[in-house]
Amino acid sequence: MPQPSAKERFIALLRQSVEQGTLVKMTLGKYQGAEPELKNVFVRPVELKAGPHLSFVFRYATRDITKNHSRAEGLNLLERLIGTDFLDAHLFTPAQTAQLAGHADGTARLHLKTASAAPMPPPNSHDRARAYLIPADAPWLNALGITNEKGVPREGMAPKFRQINRFVELISHLSDEAQLPADRPFEVADMGCGKGYLTFGTAAFFGPRANVTGVEARAELVELCNRVATEQKFQNLHFAAGHIDDTPLAPPDVLIALHACDTATDDALAKGVSANAALIVVSPCCQKELRPQLTPPPVLAEALKHGIFQERQAEFVTDSLRAQLLEWAGYRTKVFEFISTEHTAKNVMIAAVRERARGDAVLESRIRDFARFYGIRRHQLASHLGFEF
Repeated sequence: MPQPSAKERFIALLRQSVEQGTLVKMTLGKYQGAEPELKNVFVRPVELKAGPHLSFVFRYATRDITKNHSRAEGLNLLERLIGTDFLDAHLFTPAQTAQLAGHADGTARLHLKTASAAPMPPPNSHDRARAYLIPADAPWLNALGITNEKGVPREGMAPKFRQINRFVELISHLSDEAQLPADRPFEVADMGCGKGYLTFGTAAFFGPRANVTGVEARAELVELCNRVATEQKFQNLHFAAGHIDDTPLAPPDVLIALHACDTATDDALAKGVSANAALIVVSPCCQKELRPQLTPPPVLAEALKHGIFQERQAEFVTDSLRAQLLEWAGYRTKVFEFISTEHTAKNVMIAAVRERARGDAVLESRIRDFARFYGIRRHQLASHLGFEF
């Protein structure tokens, strides 16, 4: 009797995860179909009033389309898409990660990896209380002082708990879009990681798929985080004392820098670009470099005599210029609010996914026009990238 093919084994695992309620999420990539702008499909289980469904997000170049299907309809659709329109498929359950790596000649291989020991949540729901990717009873949350012994956020720490989960949710989606290595653990560097809350969350989410390094200048925090990582048996997590520009690291596939002050954000972005990182995620802070350079256009001069508007203009110009320079360097960028402003006023996040070679001449001209309009003569990231105004 012939052995089942790699695709048949993958579909069997998929059906089993849906029927047993263990499916966390699924992603489809390497699109080969007829729609030129379709990039990926993301699938997750949801509970609707009509019962269990599979929610599909079709990711296009400029828009997303969400469709909900019953389990039977969703499984039939996935069977048609996997190995035909999409050559690559990833299946995530609490027990393991399965990847079907297909090729244009019709061959495929199935790769299985045991998942992290960190617990994973039940399916998300539109109609029920939200399930977190990092559950409150994760022991490392208690070790870092976020939750108590009963797995309940301590007084004043509930926003931090939600922030950790919001960040992990974002990293989950962004990593699906990035071309991360599938044949080895990918390298994640969290620059200026502080007490490591989000670093631990990242390591817990990725598990053995990634080697995560947190870099922090304060030696006492590095010592604390390494001790907790060892006690909690995080084999994929390490912390190092140093700064963005002087800490020796393996070339990162994913670079994270949250609330790096002023031009430290530019240093982190440049480190990611120079390493050809597949994914860069930063949350800028204290955008001071450009403010003395900004020359308000005459039509804006009266409005910008107020200091608060000058500050907000400096933030807008600095971060929009960063996004444009990343696009010139070959990345597709997104700029969005990370968390609610009730937690922090510095809530803008820039995410960049590598897509192509650098050097778009049209974009280069637009960036120069933008800089000229605001009187910008020098910018730290531009200098790092060798871009001349």
